[in-house]
Amino acid sequence: MFSPYRTILGHPGSLAFSLTGWFARLPLSMVGLGLVLLVSATTGSYGLAGTISASYVIAAAVLAPVQARLVDRHGQHLVLPLIAALNAVALGGLIVAVRAGVASPLPQALAAVAGASGPLVGSYVRARWTHLLEGKPELHTAFALEALLDEVVFMVGPPLVTLLATTVSPVAGLVTAIVAGVVGACLLAAQRRTQPPVHRPGSGQQVKPPLGWPVLGPVVVACAGLGALFGSAEVVVVAVASDAGHRSASGLLLAGWATGSMLSALALGAMRLRMPPMKRFRLGAASIAATMLPLPFIGHLGVLGVVLFLAGFAISPTLVASMAVVQRTVPPARLNEGMAWTTTGMAAGVAAGAAVAGQVVDAAGGRAGFYVPLTAGVVTVLVAFVARAPRRGAPADVTEPVELTTT
Repeated sequence: MFSPYRTILGHPGSLAFSLTGWFARLPLSMVGLGLVLLVSATTGSYGLAGTISASYVIAAAVLAPVQARLVDRHGQHLVLPLIAALNAVALGGLIVAVRAGVASPLPQALAAVAGASGPLVGSYVRARWTHLLEGKPELHTAFALEALLDEVVFMVGPPLVTLLATTVSPVAGLVTAIVAGVVGACLLAAQRRTQPPVHRPGSGQQVKPPLGWPVLGPVVVACAGLGALFGSAEVVVVAVASDAGHRSASGLLLAGWATGSMLSALALGAMRLRMPPMKRFRLGAASIAATMLPLPFIGHLGVLGVVLFLAGFAISPTLVASMAVVQRTVPPARLNEGMAWTTTGMAAGVAAGAAVAGQVVDAAGGRAGFYVPLTAGVVTVLVAFVARAPRRGAPADVTEPVELTTT
């Protein structure tokens, strides 16, 4: 099972940038939950926590393509340290504002600045893999590895930020995330040998090739649905655990969800898949939606933990399939931008889901909040099944093993 992973990690520099990228992604699983824990502990309002988290993620969603274009033009080595520093300053200001009881909209504005400057580390690491393995079927394994590491991030981050916020200080988890983000981004930026080439437009450069919006657009919308599911579930799990008198268990519950996804990613990377990526994306979306069905009716945290763990097995295959669809659709010269658009969709969904779930929880209680991720899952399935599949011979067919066929 592990031979494909040993092969890709044997390439010079690959192990270093992959592990550094994992460390730099830790804030991805810590900031959102950390904000919910900080704001709810300080003010007692999940609704306010949801709006602050939403401001953070909406700004990240809107400006992700802009950040990706800057990286394409100037390089990861230059852009990453600058945006990581801005992100740290904004998050620090947000912590101070919340603790001081500063009224809206200043906390939301600081959250927006922090979100807009959050480094898109996952996309940039995947771009390094694409540059390193372009034209090789091993790229599928590399993407599965990054999906696995994404889930390790969500196994480590939630319990860590919860432990720090509930046993040390409400701000301790966010401060740890800030340090990890700055250090990780700077270490990744320093590895210039493996970064993709910089694309600076010349005076005679032709018009950029189209992104393939007839396929990419519905995928972005479906990613928004998945984001709404993830974002709302995070808020609701915290609320349900708090209602049960075990607030600190929320991090473990979310980590269990990520563990299931990690195990499925580990197996996925060793497989040689023959099902076209769009079909896998549709099947995965339907599976994720189905796992949300029992959640509103579960009243025991132990049972909820088991169901979330099993539900996690559908996550990584779905996300890897979405990346494969993007790779088969977007021209190589605009790969970072294409990935950034899926990030934008996911982030916008997380923001909307967190905000709506916060309001539902405040109005109707924790368990009722699970109807929000359920609804998001149903919408995702509908969009995925009306989306067009990439045409044969699209620019990036290299992301899957050579025996794959497309619809």
